[in-house]
Amino acid sequence: MSEFVVDRRDLEFVLFTQARLEQLFLRERYRELDRLTVNAILDEATKFAADVLAPLNAAADVEGSHYDQATSRVTLAKGFREAYNLFCENGWMGFSANPAYGGQGMPYVLHLAVNDILFGSCLSFCLNPLLVTGAAHLVEAFGTDTLKRLFVQKMVNGIWGGTMCLTEPGAGSDVGAIRTRAKLVGDSYLIEGEKIFITFGEHDLTPNICHAVLARIEGAPEGTKGLSLFLVPKIRVKPDGSLGEANDVRCSGVEHKHGIHASPTCSLLFGEHGRCQGFLLGEPHKGMRAMFQMMNEARISVGLQGAALANAAYQRALAYARERKQGKNMLTGKDAVLLEHPDVRQLLMWQKAIAEGTRALLLRTALFADLAATAPTASEKAHYDGLVEMMTPICKAYSTDQGYESITRSLQTLGGYGYLKDYGIEQLLRDAKIASIYEGTNGIQAADLVGRKLAARGGADFRSLVAMIEELSRTHATHPVLAEELLVLAQARIAMVEATLAFANAGAQDPQIPAVNASSYLDLMGKVVVGFLLLEQAVLAFAELQTLATAKGLSPTEPQAVAKLCAEDAEASFLHGKIKVAQFFARRALALAPAQAHTLTTGDRSALDMVF
Repeated sequence: MSEFVVDRRDLEFVLFTQARLEQLFLRERYRELDRLTVNAILDEATKFAADVLAPLNAAADVEGSHYDQATSRVTLAKGFREAYNLFCENGWMGFSANPAYGGQGMPYVLHLAVNDILFGSCLSFCLNPLLVTGAAHLVEAFGTDTLKRLFVQKMVNGIWGGTMCLTEPGAGSDVGAIRTRAKLVGDSYLIEGEKIFITFGEHDLTPNICHAVLARIEGAPEGTKGLSLFLVPKIRVKPDGSLGEANDVRCSGVEHKHGIHASPTCSLLFGEHGRCQGFLLGEPHKGMRAMFQMMNEARISVGLQGAALANAAYQRALAYARERKQGKNMLTGKDAVLLEHPDVRQLLMWQKAIAEGTRALLLRTALFADLAATAPTASEKAHYDGLVEMMTPICKAYSTDQGYESITRSLQTLGGYGYLKDYGIEQLLRDAKIASIYEGTNGIQAADLVGRKLAARGGADFRSLVAMIEELSRTHATHPVLAEELLVLAQARIAMVEATLAFANAGAQDPQIPAVNASSYLDLMGKVVVGFLLLEQAVLAFAELQTLATAKGLSPTEPQAVAKLCAEDAEASFLHGKIKVAQFFARRALALAPAQAHTLTTGDRSALDMVF
């Protein structure tokens, strides 16, 4: 098994050089933070991932979780309980949660940076805290004072677990078809129904699990407009906060899955005996609006799963390619390692581009969320909130689709050994696949982008995104190294805008045309945004490389001088890599954007007219 590796230098570059994290430190909420503190946090996260979680990953994948039909209990893989206790003791569960409930109140972008590290070490473990913190935030945002007092702090501290319960046997992506019922009795509700595909719906980590459940109150209208959100604990909670009797919630089984084997995916029965008590969160019939808070947070985190696993796989493939002797160098005829073969090098460049580009996409979006949350004016808040809304489906869908594709290239880099379990890449590939499916399949993300996000606020959010991309191309149009690639970005941006306008016109005539092209359109937008972020990194990296070169009397535009500098200086090599990977992506991916945009405007109906 390859050693778990975190590319800390890239993570720090994205946070400090590109995203300019220090701008958050000027805002009142985060004035106590500084760069040294952030780096110390990343150090601890790296240590926890490497020492505690990574050693569990392969063994837990083999062992999985165990369901006892006689007791309806689920036991997790060996080592998970001890790791969970350490996770909570070290403060990771409440890392970004409200300090009023025992959290540390860290910025969302730093929370994602920490999860970037942790997800790559053992995703099955990390899915539990992801849901607990999301459910706790729901109770904090929509619960009564009593519910907040009884539940939030225990969830934030990891004493109790939490889940999100939407899917039913007859209601997957069509949430409006939910049939779970809620009947008002006194000041609470009796819940009756079945939920499936519930991640960590039952486990042995905590004595109580607090489920956020979508259900329909008696007499409510059909569809999503009739859904309400409820807090349903596995064990009833007494007024003093202690645990009471079982709350008529039973796990009826766990799924046997393609990946994330150590994460129990449960079926839950609520109210088999008519005694399942639930508490309304928010207003009646507005459950979807409330649940979207957790779902949108989860969608960004699921996008991070794609990026983090792609990065973990790339690090393993790169390490293997540096050491594995295979064949001859085509120029010298001498024995070669894999890294010397041109085809392997292009495989690694694709992996590097996707791993680093999607990481930048996720962290930039998280930074926008922090800037919105701390904005001094309503207009600034609306601007950053709008960018988060626009980029969320791209984060989720593009990062998971491309992350999975990147891991296939990681496996290909190792050849036959990649297909074995020995190096762990085949597990990363299996674990990554679910990310394009859950929290709304990527097709639904594309439909959301095309059907809702593009037109939001009269198109203002889309224009803000386009303006951000345009500024980079315009400001650095005569760049000494990247002018050609920035022109490619400008052409890709123009093609994307033209395709967007064509969609608007076509949709007015036939809404099926944008719908059948939505996934391709999201891929186009993801390609343009990631290309922009990689080129932005390259511009910043060149400025730093120029400083290093000038200090040694070398030219940053002379290939031989740069090669000499990179051979002597690891930082120069890192910065040069940023330039090269941006050029690679611009020439290999962005250059195709105009042709891809054209295919979206042809009015092709073949998929719609086909008789299957």
